[in-house]
Amino acid sequence: MKIGFFGAAQQVTGSKHLITLESGTTILLDCGLFQGRGSDVDKFNRHFGFSPKRIDHLILSHAHIDHAGLIPRLVKEGYKGKIYCTPATKDLCDIMLQDSGYIQESDVKYINRALKAKGKDPIEPLYTVKDAQNALKQFHSIPYGEKVKISDEIEVTFTDAGHILGSAVVNLRLKDGKQFKRVAFTGDIGRYTNRILRSPQPFPQCDYLITESTYGNKLHPKPARAKEKLLDVVHRTCVENEGKLLIPAFSVGRTQEIVSVLNDLEFEGKLPKLKVFVDSPLAVNATEILKNHEDCFNERMHEFMKKDDDPFGFNGLSYVRKVEDSKAINSLKGPCIIISASGMIEGGRIKHHLINNIEKENTTVLLVGYCSKSSLGGRLRDGIEEARIYGKTYKVNANVEVINPFSAHGDYEEMIRLLECQEKHIIQKIFLVHGDPDVMKEYAGRLDKAGFHNVNIPEYKSSYEV
Repeated sequence: MKIGFFGAAQQVTGSKHLITLESGTTILLDCGLFQGRGSDVDKFNRHFGFSPKRIDHLILSHAHIDHAGLIPRLVKEGYKGKIYCTPATKDLCDIMLQDSGYIQESDVKYINRALKAKGKDPIEPLYTVKDAQNALKQFHSIPYGEKVKISDEIEVTFTDAGHILGSAVVNLRLKDGKQFKRVAFTGDIGRYTNRILRSPQPFPQCDYLITESTYGNKLHPKPARAKEKLLDVVHRTCVENEGKLLIPAFSVGRTQEIVSVLNDLEFEGKLPKLKVFVDSPLAVNATEILKNHEDCFNERMHEFMKKDDDPFGFNGLSYVRKVEDSKAINSLKGPCIIISASGMIEGGRIKHHLINNIEKENTTVLLVGYCSKSSLGGRLRDGIEEARIYGKTYKVNANVEVINPFSAHGDYEEMIRLLECQEKHIIQKIFLVHGDPDVMKEYAGRLDKAGFHNVNIPEYKSSYEV
């Protein structure tokens, strides 16, 4: 059996891991979009490094675009098989992939205007809304905990990873020649302090482990401090400075978490009377899907809903779908809070809100989750003085603040806590994915100290015989 790494290898986007059995059967774990800037990112997204036509099975850990966002292109280029995931992941992909197709089409229009002005040839989008709709026909859902034999060689079981709604550890029992081998792929590991969803659940024993390492060198502050800091930022920005608070947030997971905290503050009488906008059609739809999957909620959320039956709605909160309503927010006088996608500020309506507000000194941009270094969010976090958005340069006069506890990724203690469900001596090899190289090295050392040995850090397009 061979395991190849075609994304999220010493980087945090583009998750794609290819298992090839002795028989030649191929299993692709995730098919994520590379995110960030530069020609290399576009090249990686347009060329898989393998033939989509030769993939037999695709198994998806969760719906985030860096894990699922290239599925429409995979199908467009010839993948014919089923796409296995949890029911909630299927529901989320139904909206997220179509939204991503729309963004691909829209962004290419902006890019092609610039190319035309330079006398260069236009480019095609990675995929379209129609491509996404075609891919969705191949999705097949499997509930948590159900063992399903998808072929004579492959049995799959999903266990809850606690990252976002529907996220799963992919547990495989594979017939490789005359042997049976067990492979676990954690996808992204969630938090034991999630406000809404269940904590990560123990998963079956594996022989080979592919696991994320995003925060392999960090510990998150306590959630109570995050709530206090959010209230402080709201007060300083919107009350003292009478400015706008812009919160770039992924439409699935992070947005609902922020809304839940604001709902708590309003319920407690602590939130100033402000207009709060969730300006993302995708986030609006994702919130509705979340409400339909209460079975994934944790005990805290079920108890809270006995007092407040809508933890995602409060006085002053508006969910914005229409483009004209989004544009109207920017002509609004006075303070407000705008929560808008995308979390790394690589697309979506948040860019337009930045264009209108980033040069104002009373604006605050609050980053509430991981941003890759090359993304606009990452560069703002690192203190750039100018931001280039849709071909124009803007002075960064806005305040930029960071609150990490809202991350949906577990820190190194939480990740190791989940892995402790395994008999360490049985695991033959561990592969670290979805992390920056320096973080991976540090996390590998922490794993070794915790008794997890034979840790590997694959390079892009590398493969291992196991």
